[in-house]
Amino acid sequence: MTTCAIHQPNFLPRLSTVAKLLSADVWVVLDDVQFCRRDYQHRARLARLDDPSEHQWLSLNVHLPNGRGTHIRDAVVIDAARCQRRVGGMLEQFYARSDHWSKLSTMFAHVVDLIEKTDRLDQIAELSTRVLLDAFGWAGTVVRSSDLDARSDRSARLADLTRAVGADVYICGRGGARYLEPTVFDRLGLTVDYFSQPTWIEPRIWDAGQCVSAAWALAKYGDLNSAAPYRLGYSTV
Repeated sequence: MTTCAIHQPNFLPRLSTVAKLLSADVWVVLDDVQFCRRDYQHRARLARLDDPSEHQWLSLNVHLPNGRGTHIRDAVVIDAARCQRRVGGMLEQFYARSDHWSKLSTMFAHVVDLIEKTDRLDQIAELSTRVLLDAFGWAGTVVRSSDLDARSDRSARLADLTRAVGADVYICGRGGARYLEPTVFDRLGLTVDYFSQPTWIEPRIWDAGQCVSAAWALAKYGDLNSAAPYRLGYSTV
């Protein structure tokens, strides 16, 4: 059974988001939906290494060429030099004291460098997610919704995208569970799996991970193997 998670590109996403993607064989990057400034597409909460309840927003400066109706893939990062300094400086400020900083600094440098090379928010946010997934050992496949054909209705769209990547199971997050119509998936022979807290993430880590960037968990615990009761295996498509 091939599993699929569909999620917007988030900048340095929360552990709850990363955990959902880790449970999937395919991540469909939902890049052709409307950008929302109140969401996590261009910003992340960085938490203090010793106290995740204390955190601060790290945001990219974004311009919307089509106003509020701008799709994520069309949102543009502006003031690149300032964003680079802010991202690199705040990550170092929060996590340079981590025992894992040497590895993390190299990982984050790829994100900082990309801000200079492209102004596309979706690409920067996607890379920031992929480096976190790589750090957790994920070996899945990434595709973009804008490259696939799907109906416009929310549930039908998710079902079509799941089928388009050859998946059998759609992993539904907490937000999607409020509106999803499972019968749409049933008609296509697809299964809906409702994502819940993974047993391999301890509550003390998970509680913070629902609010702050997964960068905090990596800085605090490394790859989390020391906090996990078992190692996960990841399949590929």
